[in-house]
Amino acid sequence: MTDFISSRIQNRTGFIMLDRPKALNSLSLDMIRSITRTLLDWQDNPQVLAVCIYGSHERAFCAGGDIRFFYDAGTATPQGDSALLEDFFTEEYALNHLIHFYPKPYIALLNGVVMGGGMGIAQAGPDNRLRIVTERTKMAMPEVNIGLFPDVGGGYFLSGCAGQLGTYLGLTGEIITASDAVYADLADLFLPAEQLPALIQLLETTADTDLRSCVRQFAAPYQSQIGISQLEQNRPLIDQHFAHDNVSVIAQALHADSSDFAQRTLGVMQTRSPLMMCVTLEQLRRGKALNVADCLRLERTMVRHCFRHGEVLEGVRALVVDKDNQPKWQPGSLEQVSQEMVQGFFAQVWPDYAHPLRHLV
Repeated sequence: MTDFISSRIQNRTGFIMLDRPKALNSLSLDMIRSITRTLLDWQDNPQVLAVCIYGSHERAFCAGGDIRFFYDAGTATPQGDSALLEDFFTEEYALNHLIHFYPKPYIALLNGVVMGGGMGIAQAGPDNRLRIVTERTKMAMPEVNIGLFPDVGGGYFLSGCAGQLGTYLGLTGEIITASDAVYADLADLFLPAEQLPALIQLLETTADTDLRSCVRQFAAPYQSQIGISQLEQNRPLIDQHFAHDNVSVIAQALHADSSDFAQRTLGVMQTRSPLMMCVTLEQLRRGKALNVADCLRLERTMVRHCFRHGEVLEGVRALVVDKDNQPKWQPGSLEQVSQEMVQGFFAQVWPDYAHPLRHLV
């Protein structure tokens, strides 16, 4: 285990706790390796019937990857070609794949901030997952705010959202609540945060071997407390405006709509990387036709291009290094983004036989 990950087996449930509170449990390469190693050890262990993953503090489940590490590693070598970055994204995406197809129930307690890489370790496959949100949940795929794209399988799970919800979330990077997460099928159950210790105690002591059913019964009395989904209320406008296959056209449609939602959304998009919004839209449209492994392979190619281009390094500089919140996006407007620029992020980097995620199926 690293200093930031602890694991234990109790009552035939494996517990993984993320414990890096000062960084909102942001993932380092060592943390990714520790989680991977633990899950591999447990997948064939008859003493482990299910896995429960959670954060040690109410502020965050996991805020994503360690973006300051991205900056330091990406600026240390020409064109961002850092071996540590290569290892980080290869191993993170392999972990996302492992979780998606994990053979045992995978219960994620998504309390507090759940963003980026945190979503990658939360979004298991439909046959084994149980994603629990609370009134403290702040969920997002905010990568366009730092000059990146919604990776860690975002091309798969966002493109699978109903209507244009995933397109909206990917292009804006907006934060959503528990009710929104359940409505968008990015979470399964609501539970008040104060009930999480009791839920963990239940998993530690129950004799019921059908743990997902057991948890659902425990959470059932609280589902009426989840509140109103803003995504549901704004769904007609989201589906209308984000159905276009061009970000400039989406922006024009929002501009022509005088509703508070449309104008607020347009204002948010005007702060994001124009290039990466266009790349994200292409990613999500492609993702609809791809399986999990192919989405992760595509994203692994895209992330190499991102660091070579440098947009993500500028985004992180503005957000967490200089903290001026004034990124100098290249190009600076949607009108300057060409189709050739966008397609360049999907150009093959490795031959198929040499792709670092070639073994994923």
